Amino acid sequence: MVKVTYEELPRILTIEEAIAAESFLDSTPLCLEKGDLKAGFDESDHLLEGEMRVGGQEHFYLETQTSIAVPKGEDGEMELFVSTQNPTLTQLLVARALGVPRNRIVVRTKRMGGAFGGKETRNCPLTSVVAVAATKVGKPVRCMLDRDEDMTSTGTRVTRSSLKKSAASLSHFLSSAELTSGLFALGFLFLLFFFPQVLEVAIFHSDNCYLIPSIRLRGYVCKTNIPSNTAFRGFGGPQGMLFTESWMSDVASTCGISQKQVREINFYHEGDLTHFNQELVSCHIRRIWNELLEKCRYEERKQQVECFNSENRWKKRGIALTPTKFGISFTATFLNQAGALVHVYGDGSVLVTHGGTEMGQGLHTKMVQVAARSFGIPVSKIHISETSTNTVANTSPTAASASSDLNGMAVKIACEQILERLKPYQMENPKGSWEEWVSAAYFDRVNLSANGFYKTPDLTYDWKTNKGRPFNYFCFGAGCSEVEIDCLTGDHQVLRTDIVMDVGTSLNPAIDIGQVEGAFVQGLGLFTIEELRYSQSGAPWTTGPGAYKIPGFADIPVEFYVHLLRSAPNEKAVYSSKAVGEPPLFLASSVFYAIKDAITSARRDAGVEGIFRLDSPATSERIRMACVDKFTEQFTKQRDPSVKEFNVYP
Repeated sequence: MVKVTYEELPRILTIEEAIAAESFLDSTPLCLEKGDLKAGFDESDHLLEGEMRVGGQEHFYLETQTSIAVPKGEDGEMELFVSTQNPTLTQLLVARALGVPRNRIVVRTKRMGGAFGGKETRNCPLTSVVAVAATKVGKPVRCMLDRDEDMTSTGTRVTRSSLKKSAASLSHFLSSAELTSGLFALGFLFLLFFFPQVLEVAIFHSDNCYLIPSIRLRGYVCKTNIPSNTAFRGFGGPQGMLFTESWMSDVASTCGISQKQVREINFYHEGDLTHFNQELVSCHIRRIWNELLEKCRYEERKQQVECFNSENRWKKRGIALTPTKFGISFTATFLNQAGALVHVYGDGSVLVTHGGTEMGQGLHTKMVQVAARSFGIPVSKIHISETSTNTVANTSPTAASASSDLNGMAVKIACEQILERLKPYQMENPKGSWEEWVSAAYFDRVNLSANGFYKTPDLTYDWKTNKGRPFNYFCFGAGCSEVEIDCLTGDHQVLRTDIVMDVGTSLNPAIDIGQVEGAFVQGLGLFTIEELRYSQSGAPWTTGPGAYKIPGFADIPVEFYVHLLRSAPNEKAVYSSKAVGEPPLFLASSVFYAIKDAITSARRDAGVEGIFRLDSPATSERIRMACVDKFTEQFTKQRDPSVKEFNVYP
């Protein structure tokens, strides 16, 4: 019954095409500058220029987008069971779609089968459609996407391409750096607010762990005609840091010093100011670095790698060290808030509700531990049922690695309120039990419920003046990986990985080590084997496990060691802990640069010296073609440059 008339318009599929067409979300770039850039370049001994690209990544959570809408039949009320990181945004958009106030909509989330940022906003279009359908038919409606539907429609990690220019002195200090970047953005209009924030995080993390006296960063959000990107674990940070490590790698090669030494020379010290002028407090990177070098026996293994490479032409090994510094807080300041509701029942059992959602990261377990520690009772007495908008209102999304910090403090504050009300009964019966104190308070008509609220203090930043404090604190870590590549096929294997991670005083070491391992493996996929492909019309080809490969059992390091930094309490978060969700992901870049180290040896055997470009992910094709030899030269000579590649790699 509908007749559609349309015409084909020019397509923009890559960042390069967007830049050429000036297809930007905002024609004015986001800029950050510090120091005298011109003087730094003029006074330097070496000037390096280059370009690099880091690809996107599919979330590939175990459970696809899922929503159930149950109409209540009274005053527009509706109950929704949704796999979402963001119940409040879901509530807001469903209420708008149905034309009712938000107090008529209850969103409930028991748990998710994974999310990684992909359910922060992308569940909302599906949930809104389901809610409208349920309202129309007056019955519950459920929808769960198939894997191909999910991958086609929900978006991926933001892709980034950058032009870099850096300078170094003979003392091997990085004196100046300039970076111009483009990031993908497109799609549902109400989601466009994400991309300036991703760009901000990328710019904030473009120093990684290094003091750069003079720096200029410019970023554009590019509009293309492929499916839009969305939030993903790291939220721009890994993309920003990968280019910084590329600077350091090229500076080391140009100056003729080791990759280890150039990083040590340029590391931040305690009290240094970042390029956005935030002072570094409890800067543990040098301590972490030295501990990693000792645990992984770097110098010994580096010699073993060199010995192996001298004896083998078509098999090469590489080893690389990578540090990380990750800021913890939402860059959108208003999101740094959390609430909790704690009920103590007459039998002494405790029900805790907070604003965070459980997606397999162990958040509920940590919140139970916080409540148990606050009350001084066993965890067996505490239960968390679910996350819901009718128990804790106006919640922030479970994202930015800040959920344990925010919700943990809210739970602690609520528990402390109840403890204060129980004090008279504890003093009256100091040898009594928890149950006796609670019972006495109940019969004395004392309120045994409390609402806790917390907001991260002193967060502010002004882009115009480059002043403020955008992050509450920083997490530090370092990783060392050793790989072996097959120069004829481009295949690689990770032989060993060592990680030292700063998590403060861990709330739960078992969970935190699991998070470090999981983040590393997800980063391993980002930097090596996960590659998005699109047709010439912009349609995604990688829409299922048949065409898109995530790391499996054979891809993880043969030897894998994770160490948590000891005696490093963090006074900025609940019980001196630190965030752990996103910071370790970038340490997987140690595999990327170990691959590059192995390729360097292969190129040297072929008589090719000097720095070279290797884009991420380091797939078998890219590794093979970077290992220059007579076979790759034949391919290069035979290839017709006028023929455009059929595969598009945004």
